[in-house]
Amino acid sequence: MTIQAAQPKPFNTMIIKGKVHKFGDDINTDEIIPAKFLVSTDPKELGKNCMDGIEPGFSKNISVGDIIAAGKNFGCGSSREHAPISIKGAQISCVIAKSFARIFYRNSINIGLPILECEKADEFNNGDELEIDLEKGEIKNITQDKVYKTEKYARFMQELINAGGLINWVKQNLPTGV
Repeated sequence: MTIQAAQPKPFNTMIIKGKVHKFGDDINTDEIIPAKFLVSTDPKELGKNCMDGIEPGFSKNISVGDIIAAGKNFGCGSSREHAPISIKGAQISCVIAKSFARIFYRNSINIGLPILECEKADEFNNGDELEIDLEKGEIKNITQDKVYKTEKYARFMQELINAGGLINWVKQNLPTGV
């Protein structure tokens, strides 16, 4: 029996556009999704209570594609995957912060939630309109008419995001016959 590898998927540049919702430093996973809401693993259900530990009713004040901007150490605390899942379930398109807790960063990429480190994330204001190019590593603040550089997403990272996360990427790229 011959096993053939699946053909690589085409690489698509991902442009993200949305309105900023700003938070400060050290936003922990219990603020992102309080433990009392962990009765479900459904992203949409978790999304209804996203950021309720710091801003109750947050999910009622956002639009599909909005962006969270924060200070340093976003996603600190427990390693629960529910935190990035709730953000994605709320249909937030991206999180930009000065820095991320290591496990939160990895969990976000694993579920296909784009996150970017930007040293100048504190310059964004609530309501600013951003346009993000993951391939170029560029954040345009349309409201303030400023451009910020960030780390470019490597092709593989972009493929994970485009696939909707690691599990979906593996399913799409498994060799046929396995």
